[in-house]
Amino acid sequence: MDTEDFNGSSALIARVKDYAKAVLTKERYEHLVRVAETAFRLCKKYGLDASRGYLAAIAHDMCKDMSDEKIAALAREDGKAITPLEAQKLSLLHGRAAAVMLRVDFGVTDNDILQAVAVHTFGEEGMCSLSKVVYVADKIEPGRPQMTKAYSASLESLSLDELVEKVLADGIAYLKKKGCAVAPESERLLRSLNCR
Repeated sequence: MDTEDFNGSSALIARVKDYAKAVLTKERYEHLVRVAETAFRLCKKYGLDASRGYLAAIAHDMCKDMSDEKIAALAREDGKAITPLEAQKLSLLHGRAAAVMLRVDFGVTDNDILQAVAVHTFGEEGMCSLSKVVYVADKIEPGRPQMTKAYSASLESLSLDELVEKVLADGIAYLKKKGCAVAPESERLLRSLNCR
């Protein structure tokens, strides 16, 4: 992936990729790469810094294969409360844990990158454009079963907010159909997008 250099981002991206490759399963690492490439493309499409998108996306699941206890311990370092849904399934904290690790272990101070990593699972009302890109990239990377040619084509002409709204609404409908809980953060985000 050809990334522009923002304050040494190429070296930082390489460090994060090396870490992720060392600790994640082969399948999870391949997902990370597909999400990063999707985020890079979406950033270019919507006028955002593609190297920042790639970095956030390559880091978003780097804690996913840790034990629930380690994920929760890292996530608590962000100072935010653990929601009831997160408490029921501690692995849902992996994005928050990865944002802490990115800040503490890799020295990332860019708040948009940290937010994009932290909120990629549920989304968050008022999230920045970079967070929207990483959220969507995680859900529509080419390895996802719903990413047929027809579905992909239906997304092409959408604005960034329309893309988030479509992907989020489809995700919520899927969870409800399966009888799974929907995060309140996701529902608030969808309502905020519906009210634009």
